[in-house]
Amino acid sequence: MKSFSVPGTDSRLRYHDLAGDGPAIVFIHGLGCASSCDYPAVAAAPALRGRRMLLVDLLGSGFSDRPQAFGYTIQDHAGSVVALIEALGLTAVELFGHSMGGAVAITAASMLGERLRRLVLGEPNLVPGGGFFSRRVASMSEADYVAKGHAALAYASLGEGNDIWSASLAGSAAHAVHRTAHSLVIGSDPTWRSLLAYLAAPRTMIIGENSLPYAEAEGLAEIGVDIRIVPKAGHSMAWENPIGLAEAIAGSA
Repeated sequence: MKSFSVPGTDSRLRYHDLAGDGPAIVFIHGLGCASSCDYPAVAAAPALRGRRMLLVDLLGSGFSDRPQAFGYTIQDHAGSVVALIEALGLTAVELFGHSMGGAVAITAASMLGERLRRLVLGEPNLVPGGGFFSRRVASMSEADYVAKGHAALAYASLGEGNDIWSASLAGSAAHAVHRTAHSLVIGSDPTWRSLLAYLAAPRTMIIGENSLPYAEAEGLAEIGVDIRIVPKAGHSMAWENPIGLAEAIAGSA
């Protein structure tokens, strides 16, 4: 694992840099998750063998630092990802973002210009309002969520069978999860969907078979977004079918 000092902070973002050829694929995880947890099996799949891949733990998650002063908005996370790409001197990258990470990836993509070669999204947040868990988190004040809500949500998720997410959430910083969830609910202007529509690079949305029908995908094919389905998986496609997810990512080139 490698470490990167995020400009303007006293904090370090940590990531795996898996050696390989071609433009690096930068993996950006969802709310309460970590790329170091979610994507090793995806990166090891035959479909992505030989590619350079960066598995990034956003600030507040996984092995990265948890600064109190950081905003943890979608824009803040995107800025840290772009800063990492710039620090590594990468002139061509591909982004993969899942769920909340999809909104981060779209925002980062809009900042990268011609350096972006491809954008792949796994069931991303595209409009304000958030998803089931982000709305649940943001419905509480930050103080209440930190004091009791974070641990309660992790415990409840374990009881609901979401054991991997429960463990990953429990290891995330409560204040970071709350601020990011609030950012998802507030949304952006223009919306992430609008930003996606205006990107010039090839764009793909990946959906788990068990998530169909997926409302966020409506109308995207008409604006040139390639839609791909991961069989035998739902929203947690990286855990449920990592080989299928890798094939969908590789097949979207």
